[in-house]
Amino acid sequence: MKSSLLSVVLALAPGAVAWKEVSSCDDIKYTSVTGFFLQDDPKTDPSSFDYASWNFGLINRAYPSDAQFDPHHKKTQWQRFANYVGSLNDNRGKSNQVNYKVLFMGRHGEGWHNAAETFYGTPAWNCYWAEQDGNATAVWADAQLTPNGLAQANKANAYYKSRFEEEKLPYFQSYYSSPLKRCIQTANVTFAGLNLPHSNPFKPTVKELFRESISIHTCDRRSTKTQIHAFAPNFKFEEDFSETDELWRGNQDLGETPAHQVARSKIVIDDVFSHDDNTWISITSHSGEIESILTVLSHRPFSLSTGQIITVLVKAELVEPSDEATTTYASFTSEPTCKSPPVTSIAGQGCVCATATTSIFTTTTTTPRGLIADL
Repeated sequence: MKSSLLSVVLALAPGAVAWKEVSSCDDIKYTSVTGFFLQDDPKTDPSSFDYASWNFGLINRAYPSDAQFDPHHKKTQWQRFANYVGSLNDNRGKSNQVNYKVLFMGRHGEGWHNAAETFYGTPAWNCYWAEQDGNATAVWADAQLTPNGLAQANKANAYYKSRFEEEKLPYFQSYYSSPLKRCIQTANVTFAGLNLPHSNPFKPTVKELFRESISIHTCDRRSTKTQIHAFAPNFKFEEDFSETDELWRGNQDLGETPAHQVARSKIVIDDVFSHDDNTWISITSHSGEIESILTVLSHRPFSLSTGQIITVLVKAELVEPSDEATTTYASFTSEPTCKSPPVTSIAGQGCVCATATTSIFTTTTTTPRGLIADL
């Protein structure tokens, strides 16, 4: 069992303190509260939606708390929404079973791995090139941002500046990032040079489980803790963050299953909600991981292109542990590879290699309660 992840499980075990004084329950149920952001609306098309064209998707509407807070209609939409969220937390009752947070989840800007997949095509990328560290012109192992990716992060920087200064968007109280360099770099550029108050500084925390789905691709293998610190010395690490990547199994041709990713995404979201009392939170992560988090939050599917951001109002409720039978699922399974660039790939059949594959056809199974032991 990995020490960096064991600490998370112990913190969330039965009897652990959740937010504030509640400690009688050990499970958290999440609901994405709809009616506040365009991304919640099934009519909003993720493929064409751009946060910078729609005020991060915040819907222009009235709130029950407006009458007292803004009787003369002089506050911005973000000021009124922030006041409403504050009222939800203020009025949650003495039992303190409910907690509301506003999550801004941003996908990293375009990385060299994204550019390489476009260049080689998805079949050749998945079956061969993604398992390499790079080519003669680019490195995509723990990929950094392309010039286009940096431009996407700078776009976010300018837009946050306008929202903070013009629309009074509340400043983030907590910042989190995936340990992969493309996310760290995106977060650094996104929030660099902003006139943040001393009470809300940009002091991000690297959390292991906010990483992308753990495939056999080298872009999903993180650097060492020492290398990450040298790359971004202003970032701090969660407790017991390991020196080396203990989760990536690409050298065994084993990749994470979607069910496994959702289960470990629940663990990291539980960790944030259980130990961070702040309401306004920024998370810089990946397309697959954000989709997995949205599943945990009971949000509709919403795919993000590189550099895009989704905002979610989340209601978390402490509930009694479920008595339902625990399901078993595959955690890591074999992913096909080719020894040389493939001829093509066929949906449902995998790679069509010029030579024999090197895949290891083994699977492991686990349960939600036994997830970390398997990791």
